[in-house]
Amino acid sequence: MTTAHFNLQPDFLENEITKLIPLEEKHFEALFEAASDPLIWEQHPSKDRYHREGFTAFFEAGINSKGAFLILDKQTNEIMGTTRFYDYDPEKSSVGIGYTFITRKYWGGPYNASNKKLLIDYAFQYVDTILFHVGAENFRSQKAVQKLGAIKIRDMFITANGVDLPYIEYELKKHQS
Repeated sequence: MTTAHFNLQPDFLENEITKLIPLEEKHFEALFEAASDPLIWEQHPSKDRYHREGFTAFFEAGINSKGAFLILDKQTNEIMGTTRFYDYDPEKSSVGIGYTFITRKYWGGPYNASNKKLLIDYAFQYVDTILFHVGAENFRSQKAVQKLGAIKIRDMFITANGVDLPYIEYELKKHQS
């Protein structure tokens, strides 16, 4: 286990499919345009993110997290969506990966696994455990994290805007990946 500093927002992560760059204020309009498809959010506990007001809160939380990324198609530089690191806990040697959405154009292919692999490979240089918190009705995302090898560890609630929403917590251990 390295004791090096875990930078939650490295300047650049890329592979042959995906490029992740730190999320910045200037990305708002283009990312909102990508997020404004209600079908992206239909299984998500926060279904209003395709509206400007709902998306603005999501975007600002990403900026404030200092761990969020814009996901780009490496071949075209088209915006695929966003993702982030959160809840880094050096004592438990864990970090969360989530708050991810990708546009429907990129569903069903190698894209989600590609951007998650970038984050997982980077995080496992600094932590032993990665957590994923997925909405209880977000079956698409549940299947996606299970494909990564993550194991369901508990049902839980996460409070958003004063409302307790049902989630499932998944765990991926360094030796599983």
